[in-house]
Amino acid sequence: MKLAVVGGGSTYTPELIDGFARLRDTLPVEELVLVDPDAHRLELVGGLARRIFAKQGHRGRIVTTSDIDAGVADADAVLLQLRVGGQAARNQDETWPLECGCIGQETTGAGGLAKALRTVPVVLDIAERVRRTNPNAWIIDFTNPVGIVTRALLQAGHKAVGLCNVAIGFQRKFAALLDVTPGEVHLDHVGLNHLSWELGVRLGGPEGENVLPRLIAEHGDAIADDLHMPRAVVDRLGVVPSYYLRYFYAHDEVVRELGTKPSRAAEVAAMEKELLAMYGDPALDEKPALLAKRGGAFYSEAAVDLAASLLGGGGSAVQVVNTYNRGTLPFLPDDAVIEVQARVDGTGATPLAVPELDPLYAGLIANVTAYEDLALEAALRGGRDRVFKALLAHPLIGQFEYAEALTDKLIAHNREHLAWA
Repeated sequence: MKLAVVGGGSTYTPELIDGFARLRDTLPVEELVLVDPDAHRLELVGGLARRIFAKQGHRGRIVTTSDIDAGVADADAVLLQLRVGGQAARNQDETWPLECGCIGQETTGAGGLAKALRTVPVVLDIAERVRRTNPNAWIIDFTNPVGIVTRALLQAGHKAVGLCNVAIGFQRKFAALLDVTPGEVHLDHVGLNHLSWELGVRLGGPEGENVLPRLIAEHGDAIADDLHMPRAVVDRLGVVPSYYLRYFYAHDEVVRELGTKPSRAAEVAAMEKELLAMYGDPALDEKPALLAKRGGAFYSEAAVDLAASLLGGGGSAVQVVNTYNRGTLPFLPDDAVIEVQARVDGTGATPLAVPELDPLYAGLIANVTAYEDLALEAALRGGRDRVFKALLAHPLIGQFEYAEALTDKLIAHNREHLAWA
């Protein structure tokens, strides 16, 4: 089995490598290709990756290359974890929206749209290269914004599934609180990527007992602290929202906070510099503890599980993924991309039935889906007017004056990445 990771020079990659090494019985990788245009990063990450495999007794071969076509040739699956423009572009996404009093964040709001505009054309180009070399390869997208990028891939006819670590993070946290194994916890996870809620937490499978009310009653303070939301919000909703919902539920408070501290991108850039120095140490043969602060917790387990299921291995039959709606949420088009539990096998992902959604959640999902429609149109076709309409449609913006100003700022800060600008 051959896998390729595009964006293999990311500081995330050792997390992924560690998962491949530990879970080699689930996903028996014979060749792993790390693809990245940054030769320096690739040398550091590739060296550590080989040492991790060697320490854990994995016999797979790790190859590094900057040649995308060579890297993805004959791959059974290609994982996408790239960041167009790097942390510098992310820093802009997180700062210039604040000038208009709007959230500065890399996956939602104006910053999220900027990332989508930079990313979608690049991902589609990579996907076409994959299709030319191996049309049967699966594409697993971890590149944000995952919902929009996955929809672009599916609409272009690629064999693609989107992946995020939010759900597996909740599963692991809830399992620890309940003192059970993660495999015993099934989430009623419903929504879009970075816009989701845990409507139930079931023991033993989709039909198991819903212990979410007990979880909130006994551990509500810990859950609320993780979400950076008041306990009263969790109690009143009776569900657990993704921590990304804080951008919607406490928008003005978050804007004030973001204006008083360095951007997350600046923090990550400093962390990455330290991590890369560590990766260059020939004595290091395991992922460093600092990597846990970088983000992406449990990404490796989720990626291995998904790849194994798609490739006919030993992955879980049911997983939370991003895929076509296909009537699962009746108020959305069939070709909207949603994030829910799905049955995954060699044919792809088929969403499971979900509980009926309260209008409180369905309304926001429908609104953000409409924005994502317009965002994808802007990413595929370009043009100032399309960017403006997408910004005006976003519930975190929604005002003509803001949308006008943000459109100009977005284009000015991203001109080098926008062929039409």
